[in-house]
Amino acid sequence: MPMPFTETHDRQPVVAGQFYTNDADALLTEVTGYISQAQPKDEARTILAMAPHAGYYYSGVIAGVTLGQANLAETVLLLGPNHTGLGKPFAVWPDGRWLYPGGALHVDAELAALLCEKEPQLTPDTLAHQREHSLEVMVPFLAALNPDTRIVPISVSHPSLDTLLSVGKTIGRTLRGFERPVSILVSSDMSHFVAHELAKEQDSQALDPALHLDPVRFFETVRAGNISMCGVLPMTVGIAAALELGATQTEITAYATSGQVNGELRRVVGYAGMLAS
Repeated sequence: MPMPFTETHDRQPVVAGQFYTNDADALLTEVTGYISQAQPKDEARTILAMAPHAGYYYSGVIAGVTLGQANLAETVLLLGPNHTGLGKPFAVWPDGRWLYPGGALHVDAELAALLCEKEPQLTPDTLAHQREHSLEVMVPFLAALNPDTRIVPISVSHPSLDTLLSVGKTIGRTLRGFERPVSILVSSDMSHFVAHELAKEQDSQALDPALHLDPVRFFETVRAGNISMCGVLPMTVGIAAALELGATQTEITAYATSGQVNGELRRVVGYAGMLAS
């Protein structure tokens, strides 16, 4: 089914120079430095990964060791939260390229079109992504790992558990039948603006059902506990999709809070990395 667009859409980086340097050489050096701290790459194909999207000064190491250990397919489905409130509740960037300082990753337009065909909730929409940072900050890491990576960015803001589960299952079934292997990368930070010890406690509560690949208990734990994890919606979708793709093994690759970086322990943001295969 053709996309309802007549031209391709390139996305310019909007948080280069803020969340990460806009100097191409320095960016590559920084990102490869984070990735070099990873454990040896997993042998099993990564079905689902989760990595944080704060400024690299705070969360770059967590993202680097997670994605460096991941065994990602050459096509990566990106799921991220919508911080801006713009655009559709399941907004798919349909085609073109996502630029970053020093290069660009191509969007897998074939897979984007197929997903929108199989799941009516998934809608071609660039507005939700135009000022959103959560997926942009993943791009330099993916490019450093494999510059031929193709991506399908999806911004998720739909609040209904039933809908999130349904869309996740359809995504998983679609990826399972797709001609090329696809990994899923969820972009999410954990607790926001609470004390360090409380963040560790709340984030542990949220990560436990995620590690057990239980999307219902994960969603309900985060909501009932008022845990301010910004990526609860895309991660619920991601876990549901990963189950359809046969994921059984999970691990936390790293965890830290911003307080461990800047010394301010009274008001922190939590960062976690997770892999499932």
